[in-house]
Amino acid sequence: MTFFTNPASPIAGRTGANAHNGARQPNLAARVVSDCAVVAGILAILAVIAWLVPAINAPVGPHGVPSTISTDPANLPYYALRSVFRMALALLFSLIFTFVYGLAAARSRRLGKVLIPLLDILQSVPILGFLSATVTIWLALFPGSMMGVEAASIFAIFTSQAWNMTFSFYRSLKSEPQELVEAAQSLRLTRWQRFWTLDVPNSMIPLIWNMMMSVGGGWFFLTASEMISVGNHTYALPGIGSYVAAASAEESPAKIGWAILTMIIVVLLVDVCIWKPMTAWAEKFRITQSESSTPKRSFVLTLIRQSHIDEWLGRLLQPVGDLLERITRPLGRTGAKWGARPGRRRAGDIVFDVIVGALVIFGAAELLVTISRSTGLGELGRAFGLGGITFLRVALLTLLCSVVWVPVGAIIGMNPRISRLVQPLVQVLASFPANFIFPFAVMFFVACGVDINWGSILLMALGTQWYILFNVIAGASAIPDDLIEMSKSLRMSTWMRWRTLILPAVFGSWVTGGITAAGGAWNASIVSEIVSYGKHTLVAHGLGSYIAEATAHGEGMKTIIGVAVMAIFVVAVNRLFWNPLQRLADRRFVVG
Repeated sequence: MTFFTNPASPIAGRTGANAHNGARQPNLAARVVSDCAVVAGILAILAVIAWLVPAINAPVGPHGVPSTISTDPANLPYYALRSVFRMALALLFSLIFTFVYGLAAARSRRLGKVLIPLLDILQSVPILGFLSATVTIWLALFPGSMMGVEAASIFAIFTSQAWNMTFSFYRSLKSEPQELVEAAQSLRLTRWQRFWTLDVPNSMIPLIWNMMMSVGGGWFFLTASEMISVGNHTYALPGIGSYVAAASAEESPAKIGWAILTMIIVVLLVDVCIWKPMTAWAEKFRITQSESSTPKRSFVLTLIRQSHIDEWLGRLLQPVGDLLERITRPLGRTGAKWGARPGRRRAGDIVFDVIVGALVIFGAAELLVTISRSTGLGELGRAFGLGGITFLRVALLTLLCSVVWVPVGAIIGMNPRISRLVQPLVQVLASFPANFIFPFAVMFFVACGVDINWGSILLMALGTQWYILFNVIAGASAIPDDLIEMSKSLRMSTWMRWRTLILPAVFGSWVTGGITAAGGAWNASIVSEIVSYGKHTLVAHGLGSYIAEATAHGEGMKTIIGVAVMAIFVVAVNRLFWNPLQRLADRRFVVG
């Protein structure tokens, strides 16, 4: 069993190291053309960034931060660049957060007891909850500059991206094949070496798919992130999301249509230039004895591989890598024994649990006292009742999406030919911000008399069903080819193959997707339970609409109550339902 990974890695497989050696080497002319294309692409990206930065850091005008933007369709290309730039920065910060947070939660038993429940809470806090608490801080950090609003927008997008990536990375760390862990220990790799030669490669396939989903989630909340409404203030930034919000307020379907067309073009370009190359590149990290008979291909990846960019980057970053390796040596080596006695360890656990428990009880008591003095505990009971309604919507949505997308995702992930054809469509659908079509949904609901209390389930599903599909595709893609070939050689029936191989192999991925889909659905309730188009506003009974209305009216305590109740629901469901399933997946259904 081997990793298709960097041949320089101490635990890289022989097959992975030679995966490309047998391919026909490009001639000199092809390499020169590839070099020119890659350099031109890099220079173009740098030029766009240099062009956008002055506008991002521009001073605030005499009338303050604008509350609306122009809806002239001619501005859409510029708005698209601004939105993509924010998404890219948020994704970079999300990736850094994923590595740091996921590694701390997986490697420290005590920290994991706090960090994972905290992650449950963080993913349940809606974007409006983060915005209402942080907009003032960002504006104070960058006074008199548009950078404050830009930072608030990027942070809001970050909060819609980071959590599912972190869950995915954490689960990959907890389900690393034991033989590879033992190999890293026997080679006495430093913790830095293990991170880059085992931890990251093992997580790469599901992490990339979750990055795609994170970008899709970012697009979904782009309107709330670029047209920030907190209290009685509205801050509008140039972008596709704010354009759609302004066009909806003008009741202009034609302008919304231009925004949708622009989004489709952006999503397709991102798919061709980023996601297709990354998913094809990630194939070398599969745990298998042999290469796939139909490997994934990407024109952009082929162009990069034919160029000298990897050699140039290797020489440029080698001193940085050497420096980081020297700096991280004091962190210790994999497999080092600290020699803590069991009695001392148990005592430390007890002290740690008591301290954390006391802090939680103190915080909950203080919150209850504050609520009692401001709005009364009756408001808390009302929020729990509305939370129960939203919980039923989320549960029904998760069940229906699992029934539909688990088999579809497994088929796509296991069949490279189908994946090559369907993956672009799936990525376009997942990356396309579903709330862009909410105005048309409102018109349909009003014309057909559809109750928004049921229609909101459909609106929530449009943005969250992809968490399950993408995780299942990633899980099915990682099934070793040897197991698939073995099931064929044993002439298993279709049902037996699904029961004994496919469903167990994707079970852990489905759990991860279910956790993030449920968390995403709670978040999506903010924009799905209250939707508007022009003079029409439809409001469903639920916790999402409660938080949205409280935030819009500047009722800070009600916003806190709604966010706290949502966090309680999410954490309770995760502790009582999802976590036992995840432990079962780690214990019985780990491939490899």
